[in-house]
Amino acid sequence: MSSSAAVARRQRLGSALLLLSAALIWGSAFVGQALAMASVGPLTFTASRFMLGALLVAPLAWWQWQQIRRRGGGLSCRDGRAILLLGTVLFAAVILQQIGLVSTSVTNAGFLTVLYVPMVPLLYWLLRKHAMHWSVWPASLGCVVGTWLLSGAGSLALSAGDAWVLACTLPCALHVILVGRLSQQIPGVFVLACGQFVVCALWAGLLALATEPLSLTGLRQAAGTIAYTGVMSVGVAFTLQVLGQRHAHPADSAIVLSSEALFAALFAALLLGERLTPAGWVGGALILASITLVQCLPLLRRPSGALAALP
Repeated sequence: MSSSAAVARRQRLGSALLLLSAALIWGSAFVGQALAMASVGPLTFTASRFMLGALLVAPLAWWQWQQIRRRGGGLSCRDGRAILLLGTVLFAAVILQQIGLVSTSVTNAGFLTVLYVPMVPLLYWLLRKHAMHWSVWPASLGCVVGTWLLSGAGSLALSAGDAWVLACTLPCALHVILVGRLSQQIPGVFVLACGQFVVCALWAGLLALATEPLSLTGLRQAAGTIAYTGVMSVGVAFTLQVLGQRHAHPADSAIVLSSEALFAALFAALLLGERLTPAGWVGGALILASITLVQCLPLLRRPSGALAALP
């Protein structure tokens, strides 16, 4: 195997591990997101945790920005508009999911969210006209079927909360695509991560001031969940996503990140007493099998030199 092929393989594995770590954290954060809705509104909660996440990443972003300036680089107006767009799409995805968590279970929210997986290759093809490896399509189908099994296999009735969560899948898919592109174009992954957090927090904060009552008591009661989701889910996991997607195809990334649904169900069972049916466990196993499929099949039956071209 050539050195370039070995580097490509390591980059692919490293990206998968980073994205899987992000999915694990996001899965655990679903519990906190649901519990916080008893004390504060969705917009207030979103603004609080994303501002906390931005503050956590800000020192790294500042350090990276100084390094970029010393090399004579910087951000163009186009880069600024791109970060604004990314943060706005992130806000749309997060707030729709958060509103859904007011009236649906953590398990349902986790698994309905991953319906964005099959949207990613389709949107990527529509936007970029870039051919997908064939394994993406059966893997995406496997994720959808796994989600159906985990969400109750056979019931087509959706609650209002389920509908809100389903609505978040389109901006989720767009966010994955944008992160994959901008993480390679904009200098400084920490600058990009912090920028999108600030934009998301500002949108949520402005709308919260206009539509939700500010309750200091509610904020105190939700302080623990705000701290955990702000530090881990926002500051750590979303930054891991930006780092991981530098060397991963958006469609591959979406399928790896979809494992957050399984982690959400596991944490909901441990912390909230929610239980999966046998069909639900089959669905979880199908999602994991799909993740393995899309990561491993592109590596088979390729000439060694072609490995260097892997995303």
